[in-house]
Amino acid sequence: MSRRVFFVTCPKGVEYLLADEIQAFGLELVRHSPAGVWAEGDLAAGYRTCLWSRLANRVILHVAEVDAANENALYEGVLGVDWSSHIPERGSFRVTFLGQNQAIRNTQFGAQRVKDGIVDSFRAAGAQRPSVAPKSPDVAVSARLHRNRLSLGIDLSGHSLHMRGYRTEKGIAPLKENLAAALLYRAGWPEIAAAGGDFVDPMCGSGTLLIEAAMMALDIAPGRRQEGFGFEKWPGHQPEIWLELKQEAERRAHEGKQARVPTFAGFDQDSRVIATAWKNIARAGLEGIVHVEARPVESFTREEKWSQRGLVLTNPPYGERLSERRELSSLYEALGKAVKNAVPGWRMAVFTGAPEFGKSIGLRSFKQYKLFNGKLPAQLLLFEVDEANAMTPRDPDRSGEIRPRIANEERASMLRNRLKKNLKTIGQWARKQGIGCYRVYDADMPEYALAIDLYEGRVHVQEYAAPKTVDERAARERLAEALAVIPEVLGVDPADLICKQRQRQAGTQQYEKQSATGEFMTVHEYGCALRVNLKDYLDTGLFLDHRPVRYWIQTHAKGQRFLNLFCYTGAASVHAAAGGASRSLGLDMSKTYVNWARENLALNGADSRKHRVEQADCLAWLAEKPSPDQRFDLIFMDPPTFSNSARMQGVLDIQKDHAMLIRQAMSRLTSDGLLIFSNNFRRFRLDESLASEFMVEEVSRSTIDRDFQRNPKIHRCWHIRHLS
Repeated sequence: MSRRVFFVTCPKGVEYLLADEIQAFGLELVRHSPAGVWAEGDLAAGYRTCLWSRLANRVILHVAEVDAANENALYEGVLGVDWSSHIPERGSFRVTFLGQNQAIRNTQFGAQRVKDGIVDSFRAAGAQRPSVAPKSPDVAVSARLHRNRLSLGIDLSGHSLHMRGYRTEKGIAPLKENLAAALLYRAGWPEIAAAGGDFVDPMCGSGTLLIEAAMMALDIAPGRRQEGFGFEKWPGHQPEIWLELKQEAERRAHEGKQARVPTFAGFDQDSRVIATAWKNIARAGLEGIVHVEARPVESFTREEKWSQRGLVLTNPPYGERLSERRELSSLYEALGKAVKNAVPGWRMAVFTGAPEFGKSIGLRSFKQYKLFNGKLPAQLLLFEVDEANAMTPRDPDRSGEIRPRIANEERASMLRNRLKKNLKTIGQWARKQGIGCYRVYDADMPEYALAIDLYEGRVHVQEYAAPKTVDERAARERLAEALAVIPEVLGVDPADLICKQRQRQAGTQQYEKQSATGEFMTVHEYGCALRVNLKDYLDTGLFLDHRPVRYWIQTHAKGQRFLNLFCYTGAASVHAAAGGASRSLGLDMSKTYVNWARENLALNGADSRKHRVEQADCLAWLAEKPSPDQRFDLIFMDPPTFSNSARMQGVLDIQKDHAMLIRQAMSRLTSDGLLIFSNNFRRFRLDESLASEFMVEEVSRSTIDRDFQRNPKIHRCWHIRHLS
């Protein structure tokens, strides 16, 4: 039998499991793809996948790939395919179209052009054209657009394979059957069942996990009771192969019930949903095998017939509403207590969209899998039920932890779309400029009051403190949504996202230590390498908004003597050295930042004899009479708004003290030199008397880069020179 190419789709996050599964059906993996896999094999392997896959959504027989750079190219490509071997003459078909590009932005338009090409190909051959049937067509054509290429195929499944046929009533957010199967695989159920284990779901809902577990353990094909597949009226269908596969599935289902049948027990406190579960069990042909009853989780106890080894797998509530979330910690704690008492030695697996409540269970999870329940990010937490793994249950809401979780998909989609737009425009600009770190979002939407900065593969998120009029729980809910959306859109591992709450700063609070990881990374900006720490301080060691000022210094520093007052981590000194400054001096009263600045200079190969950093109180240093060697051609001064550090002789209030500081700095500036003075106090007003003593030019507008244009008041900046 000739080999064919198939694209098998599945839920997001299940791709690698699916690749393993379909190889057992005779398909060879070609490559993974988002929400699916490409594979090769004969038609029998494609049929077997339709009948036996517990994970797939659809099985697409690949027909052709055509150019789709524009609508005409797409139409001509579709027209050139021999559709008579795939759609019966005078038959019916429908087109499902996914994807878009610059030319084809609407899926309905894309589907229409594919339909036009198919119909016109029949006309061109002088054949009777098929009709378009949105419902119950003879053949379903799949069209998937990626960039400028369109993959065309025949949907052999005809419907999503997660629909096994046993679940007809609508429940409250039930798990899809193929996601339930994925959870069973990840939890190790096939191995546990083979070793004589039993299966229990203490919050079983409509029974999906129980039914899938039973079908898996008893070798029952998930498509066994399906009526109608997409290939049955396809002209290439080979009925004899399909009949043989169906007979094999019936034989295996019979044999599966002859060996040891595990116990399958499910419980739920809602008697109405238990009634639905019984109907689903009957439709699946599992009466007498799967047992369910109404019982709250607190009443979960072991039954004598249960094996010494087994699996507890459940999908507890996520707490989508704030009122529900308040009850989650006690619910998860009750679950953990009941399972520890009832089935020690078993394995427990909990699938949840609120994984932070896993800590309320009172067991240490030994494995976590990231998956999606629909569009909601979720995790499967695995536990071995053993006293050695016990821990004190903890309520994450009381501990202040915030974990990623989408409560309002429509609201989260707005953030998702804004981030995508910003990433495309600002990201392209940053790459062209040679900028590795930039702001991609700055409270663009009032619902998400965040500053989001990219640091070469890692994300630094600062949450602006919500006003007192905003409910604290509502603010936490929106932050949790943002933490779920940001890694997805920016393409980073959630472990590489660091989130901090930022409030209006007082004193030196902006410099105070928040953690003690000691975790540094090196980033790049206009050819300079700079060390940043995203976790240990409120600020990272690099003020992104001052990037244009640093670049200006770099391009004007050649041969200049450079003074960096309140130098922080010395980034401006690095740029001055890179720009060819003859020497530089950086001053800061923090030993931590002095050492950090020295490391930054060393990282860029600066000569430590020419480019020095010293620990000093800038106020006291400036108040002293300058020595002969303290004359500079270029000075950068960016003081804090307020400081009352114990290491200082006095208190710094930038609004009150700036004129004095500027005059003192100007006494160290050469006659034709330049002082760059900057600060980020929003209500700052420059002392008008300075304009009578010096040439003062505000350059703030030119120092605001593209990624900070939404927030042009983030700092103000002046060039100050001596009068000629």
